[in-house]
Amino acid sequence: MSEALRRLVGVGLLAQDNDLGGDFTARAEPYRRELLAHCYRMTGSLHDAEDLVQETLLRAWKAYDRFEGKSSLRTWLHRIATNTCLSALDGRQRRPLPTGLGTSSSDPTAQLAERGEVPWLEPLPELTDDPADPSVIVGSRESVRLAFVAALQHLSPRQRAVLLLRDVLQWKSAEVAEAIGTTTVAVNSLLQRARSQLETVRPSAEDRLSAPDSPQAQDLLARYIAAFETYDIDRLVELFTAEAIWEMPPYLGWYRGAQDIITLIHQQCPAESPGDMRMLPLVANGQPAAAMYMRAGQLHMPFQLHVLDVVDGRVSHVVAFLDGSLFPKFGLPPSL
Repeated sequence: MSEALRRLVGVGLLAQDNDLGGDFTARAEPYRRELLAHCYRMTGSLHDAEDLVQETLLRAWKAYDRFEGKSSLRTWLHRIATNTCLSALDGRQRRPLPTGLGTSSSDPTAQLAERGEVPWLEPLPELTDDPADPSVIVGSRESVRLAFVAALQHLSPRQRAVLLLRDVLQWKSAEVAEAIGTTTVAVNSLLQRARSQLETVRPSAEDRLSAPDSPQAQDLLARYIAAFETYDIDRLVELFTAEAIWEMPPYLGWYRGAQDIITLIHQQCPAESPGDMRMLPLVANGQPAAAMYMRAGQLHMPFQLHVLDVVDGRVSHVVAFLDGSLFPKFGLPPSL
């Protein structure tokens, strides 16, 4: 039984009908990961997405005896998840990255400005681990790329829902209209505006990003990690594109160009010598990534999660998330 449904049992809900609960558990559990991805795309928050999947499963279980099978269980669950997200997003701020705030690139020698109260966009762990179907892996990774999810934040919640249901889940307009309680004409209008707005904010190089398991990306990530661990920061210059971007929420600033990025790291990184930083390779948002641990006495403690855009053998963008609460979500150790 899943953790979500164990919690439902704990409050006595599934105990009312063990046969019904067991059938629902067996049928709903295979869709947990794609529901999490859907809620993440809607909200931009891993923490919120996990809570919304729990709420989706609770709502679905309560209504399961009325599920008539007119649509697939997968479609039915996504409909519930979408409306759960729309309710949760009502009145909430969007989750940006620093580059999405409309400011110019920052001076790498200036003091950092932290804004912990901003609900920043969060990264997503790898959700697909079935190598038997490469097309499923590619499709699911592309739909959660950080740049795509960041671009979605520029849409209204209903535009977001329509675009995801139509373009990611491949629903028909009539199905979307029924799911969110509107007309087909309204869905088509929302979709047209959403696609147009998305084109103005999505990076042009997004379609050329290297897969995290490609030899090119793995080699580049290994050299990236080695440069930090040996404290050979100047060596990073050869790994970045000329117009590379670096940002690190919850700090407001973002930085353009390899030289500015190197200057920033030299100015602001608390490391002082080789061995102060250790990094573990991983995958986040379907992209190459690394977890950075910083020396603290005899241990290395969680410091940053780096998500990399790799284009044509170079790093074109790094988002370094300074949020230690994300490390357990990625299955990472609490210290090294």
